[in-house]
Amino acid sequence: ELTQRNISYNAQQVMTWFRGIREGEEVLLSCLPFFHIFGLTVCMVWPALGGACMVLMPNPGDIPTMVKNISKEKVSLFPALPALFNAINQFPGIEKRDLSSVRYCFSGSAPLPEEVQRKFETLTGAIIVEGFGLTETSPVLTVNPLNGVRKIGTIGIPVPETDVRIVDPVDGTTEVPVGTEGELVARGPQVMKGYLNRPEETADMVRDGWLHTGDLAVADEDGYLRIVGRMKDLIIAGGYNIFPDEIDRVLAEHPAVLEACTIGIPDEKRGETVKSFLVLDKGGSVSEVELAEFCRERLAAYKVPKFWEFRDELPKSAMMKLLRRELRAQEIAKNA
Repeated sequence: ELTQRNISYNAQQVMTWFRGIREGEEVLLSCLPFFHIFGLTVCMVWPALGGACMVLMPNPGDIPTMVKNISKEKVSLFPALPALFNAINQFPGIEKRDLSSVRYCFSGSAPLPEEVQRKFETLTGAIIVEGFGLTETSPVLTVNPLNGVRKIGTIGIPVPETDVRIVDPVDGTTEVPVGTEGELVARGPQVMKGYLNRPEETADMVRDGWLHTGDLAVADEDGYLRIVGRMKDLIIAGGYNIFPDEIDRVLAEHPAVLEACTIGIPDEKRGETVKSFLVLDKGGSVSEVELAEFCRERLAAYKVPKFWEFRDELPKSAMMKLLRRELRAQEIAKNA
């Protein structure tokens, strides 16, 4: 349950954060569905609050129309997902399109690979700031500063009136030292009222005013946060904790890889072992041996995937988010 206050407050937090926005002059490409909280707050309420022109797109997967709209309508603000930035990067002939009107982009919903970010910024001249949030937080909790220090690979720092902590994932209260992995918890006016008619789930998620995100994060000495994985996605192989997001980020750096999604699969000796599903770039070619070597140069040996599967496409949500749970379900069904 998100109240009017939750949504209104979060839109104002975003407005305050994005100083430099020209009120009444911006053109925002609203390419995310309004039934999703990212689309609702950042692609509808925020531009309405700031008097921006909204260019509406009913289908976020229609990349040709998206590219056309950016160029034709002189889009200046582009809130989007990593998958969309990557799709534009890979669009045939994109180097010949005029995308120079884009000034600021806001990336969320999934980790943004550094190579994708740098390529899109080179193509457009825009600045992408990566942020983080949940449906339960209306959604924005943290963002990299638009006009301050931007640390690529992090989700930034809390927006105004928002407190965050990194706590021991076992007891849920003890703050861990800087640089140590723990659960990200947060409080602020954008935190939900609760789950509808589910008091037990609400009490488990919100404790003493702090919302427990279920995301494992690390804070640096400046307070910038980096998500290392979801607690429920954690792979435990041979007693080692492995975060699939870390592996996916490494694989995304390979020039032949378009998309990667890693899961843990049952293993008699290790408990779980690592399997990565890949979609290769058009014309891309790489062997499992080459991928393993690429990973070994960048990851600890126990994190290197033991199994690989190449596909034409990976399961995604309506928000273009890769669905690990579907891949896990498919693996379970296959081995049942």
